[in-house]
Amino acid sequence: MTTKELIAQAEEDLLHTYNRYQIVLDRGEGVYLYDRDGKKYLDFAAGIAVFALGYGNKAYNDALKGQIDKLIHTSNLFYNEPSIEAAHKLKAVSSMDRVFFTNSGAESIEGALKSAVKYAYTKRGEKQPEVIALEHSFHGRTYGALSVTGNPHYREAFGPMNCNVSFAKMNDLASVEEKITEHTCAVIMEVVQGEGGLIPADEAFLRGVRELCDRNGILLIFDEVQCGMGRTGSMYAWQQYGVKPDIMTTAKALGCGVPVGAFLMTEEVAQYSLVPGDHGTTYGGNPFATCAVSKVLDLYEELDIVSHVNEVAPYLEEKLNGIVEKYSCATERRGKGLMQGLVLDRPVSGVIPALMDKGLIAISAGAQILRFVPPLVITKENVDEMIGILEEVLSALPDREA
Repeated sequence: MTTKELIAQAEEDLLHTYNRYQIVLDRGEGVYLYDRDGKKYLDFAAGIAVFALGYGNKAYNDALKGQIDKLIHTSNLFYNEPSIEAAHKLKAVSSMDRVFFTNSGAESIEGALKSAVKYAYTKRGEKQPEVIALEHSFHGRTYGALSVTGNPHYREAFGPMNCNVSFAKMNDLASVEEKITEHTCAVIMEVVQGEGGLIPADEAFLRGVRELCDRNGILLIFDEVQCGMGRTGSMYAWQQYGVKPDIMTTAKALGCGVPVGAFLMTEEVAQYSLVPGDHGTTYGGNPFATCAVSKVLDLYEELDIVSHVNEVAPYLEEKLNGIVEKYSCATERRGKGLMQGLVLDRPVSGVIPALMDKGLIAISAGAQILRFVPPLVITKENVDEMIGILEEVLSALPDREA
């Protein structure tokens, strides 16, 4: 089938929940993707911050091939070696105490919320639990995750939500404090907001929220699904602030393409929250998925991914700052590490296809923000290539209409 025929077939068969770009991707190599017609694209999206190690990493591929031939799935009625190894390694890099493997970031959020609610029930008999989330946050599209997603547009057609949630403002401690009631059981937030505009938390804000939670017996949940796994310059973004959560979620680059996530908690939370029968998953933690996690964590260490991010990220920031200085249509750079955003004075809906036409894949984070979340193995030369394409497109944009 031709590319056009394949797209037509997809539009006939798949539920229309995505406005896809008119490209059929076929293969990847390093930090490049190729479509079915052989066109090459520099990938600064990484499957939405997923493919941290780039495409075609032989050690990663060989590990998965070996596990396929050995054992793919058993269920959680039994132990399996890859999940045990992966959990131990994940505890070590996260400084958390207990791990539950899921199939996605949204499922990790669901588990984190259930854990917090059960903790409040066990510790103080709370039967009307309330959660504080942040405006402009994004935690997923399942019902629980949607309940704490701070964009009303995502929720309006699906109310009422199944969680009693109030929304505070990012980096505004007073707005969090005023939302606290006797029923509040958790505060949930991204350390760096992704979909909400590439906005990092201020250190004073994080420390203040931690103090509020400690003072009021509230659990602090950090959503590190996108900003975690080395993307912002430490394995998990909170580690740069020294503000430890009670519960943490992770996914995306955790499996580098294999669907897997996890929520983690301190021993204190584990002792008073989920017990057998409270939570479960058929596929979560199966040998194939956790083989991916285990190998990814090994390769992060062998390749010193975090150090590489800290070497390349300042160069990317410098180059994006240069774009802001040079082009009036670019008004601001935001972000942390290799999780960067470029704010434009117009919608990016017409800019992204123009970038793709010239061989660069980038994505949006809101209507007017270009998001750059490339594989973590990119080089400064890749940054230069990206900036060259970006300049071509921005220089051709018409002046904004008054």
